[in-house]
Amino acid sequence: MKTAIVILNWNGRDLLAKFLPSVIAHSASQATVYVADNASTDDSVAYVQQHFPQVKIIKNAENGGYARGYNLALREVEEELLVLMNSDIEPTDGWLTPIIKAFETESDLGAAQPKILDYKRPEYFEYAGAAGGFLDALGYPYCRGRIFDTVEKDTGQYEDNARIFWASGACFAIKKSVFWEAGALDEQFFAHQEEIDLCWRINAMGLVVKYIANSSVYHVGGATLGTMNPQKTFLNFRNTLFALLKNVPTAQVYMRIFLRMCLDAIAAIKFLIEGKTAHCYAIIRAHVDFYRKFRDIHSKRSGLKKTNNYFSENSIVWSYFVEGKKVYTKI
Repeated sequence: MKTAIVILNWNGRDLLAKFLPSVIAHSASQATVYVADNASTDDSVAYVQQHFPQVKIIKNAENGGYARGYNLALREVEEELLVLMNSDIEPTDGWLTPIIKAFETESDLGAAQPKILDYKRPEYFEYAGAAGGFLDALGYPYCRGRIFDTVEKDTGQYEDNARIFWASGACFAIKKSVFWEAGALDEQFFAHQEEIDLCWRINAMGLVVKYIANSSVYHVGGATLGTMNPQKTFLNFRNTLFALLKNVPTAQVYMRIFLRMCLDAIAAIKFLIEGKTAHCYAIIRAHVDFYRKFRDIHSKRSGLKKTNNYFSENSIVWSYFVEGKKVYTKI
């Protein structure tokens, strides 16, 4: 299966210098490597052209974030299997083989991710994806290997290939035909959780999203937008509301959004008490922007199949904070 690895870049020369060599060393024999540049103002493109001439360059005319950046770039990619990879990923030897094999042998496989480990703490899973993602009833994402801020050590507890609800955008494999048939990435998300929204639609198509256990990569995480950046708080809270409004079945959507808003209010108050006023304000901005774009997002419900496949009816907030269940195997 012809495969493309597409790395989205914005002013990331240093990351490309650090991680492109390992991507090429462990992937170039099986895939064409692309760097899709989101209108960088540094010398990223010139650096790649000079030092990695085997890498193909796609130049976007604007920085449209993760979603638009990939939507524009992938129109120029001909390969049938796409691997969307963050610029701060270090793959391991042989990582790509199990992913390609899975797509070649499983006709219902729409998207997948490898095991994602922490580059800084290699014995631990990495926050953004770990061993595959799920959603609770109110749209809170969690992973096998990571629930809220509790990240598990990799002791071999998730060595089975498993069906999941969402695959991490840090290293996201998808058939090109599925990407476009599912509607591509929603550009109103800009960045963060757009892969969850896309996977929701893939599940609704009756296809499968999987975690491939015998494929491993290391992820720095937060290299583009740090975990404690208020803009990330804004995007995560707003985009969760976007995804709920777009995808939850009609009989449940408004109650779930209302309950989520109540919990968001508690989170904002907590940030305020902790003196993190920028994050409190980010949540308020998230809700204002959600109301402002409510009609546009709601219009996207038409034509979408609604499904609860692998969408939990439980509350991860209750399990984690009330019942004290901090790891996936306990919930």
